[in-house]
Amino acid sequence: MTVRLPKGIEAYFTADRDGGPDAVAAAFTESGVVRDEGKTHEGRDAIRKWKAGTTQKYTYTMEPFLVTTEDGKTQVTCHVVGDFPGSPVDLRFFFVLENEKIAQLEVTV
Repeated sequence: MTVRLPKGIEAYFTADRDGGPDAVAAAFTESGVVRDEGKTHEGRDAIRKWKAGTTQKYTYTMEPFLVTTEDGKTQVTCHVVGDFPGSPVDLRFFFVLENEKIAQLEVTV
């Protein structure tokens, strides 16, 4: 199923699939924040390192299948399949956008 994503969020998923850590970091504001696996990563450099670490540890694919918006946050639920413990899993990505860039992202199960 294909879902319509806001431009800034679509840029994130495209960068994650095709562009690598630099492209993922570029989808965020300069002071963007990511919360994932119990850790917080602040700023593009930290986000770049987070994504580089993730792609070194795991190979995976993500397929967004549900998008909802509430209280200024856009939730994208993705089916994620890869070589990580617990695969496959549906993850929820909570985005806060600022001028088509990601200001905040939280990834949860």
